[in-house]
Amino acid sequence: MDRLDGEILRLLQKDATQSVADIAQQIGLSTTPCWRRIQSLEKQGIIDKRVALLNPEKIGLGMTVFVQVKASKHDSVWLKKFADHATNIEQIVEFYRMSGEYDYMLKVVVADMQAFDVFYKKLVEGVDLSDVTSSFAMEQIKYTTALPI
Repeated sequence: MDRLDGEILRLLQKDATQSVADIAQQIGLSTTPCWRRIQSLEKQGIIDKRVALLNPEKIGLGMTVFVQVKASKHDSVWLKKFADHATNIEQIVEFYRMSGEYDYMLKVVVADMQAFDVFYKKLVEGVDLSDVTSSFAMEQIKYTTALPI
């Protein structure tokens, strides 16, 4: 990956709807070489996907909750069961296995406290957990999907 690839990626992270011609003009390339570079970045898996980012509040999902989970067991059967269970809950938008005191961190988006309660009951249903704690985001200070390049 060279400087031009980095510039293409920066531009696409800001606005993936830009035309190839617009991107090419901004980085000083003609359209065809720019298009080839974008295709190569996609084939290499550097560009994973292009999506629309929604405003959660405008679609009624104004509450963000960070949920930390301690596993009750650490064997492969339990880990697979919990991973399968959690990945199938649509309110979980990010899911990480962690080091430290808690084993998992979930980022959850819901409409309100009542919706969180419904989510929580679904999360703990049928899975033996040692501990679950939740922190409610009061204010979003920074949010970006752009990676530093």
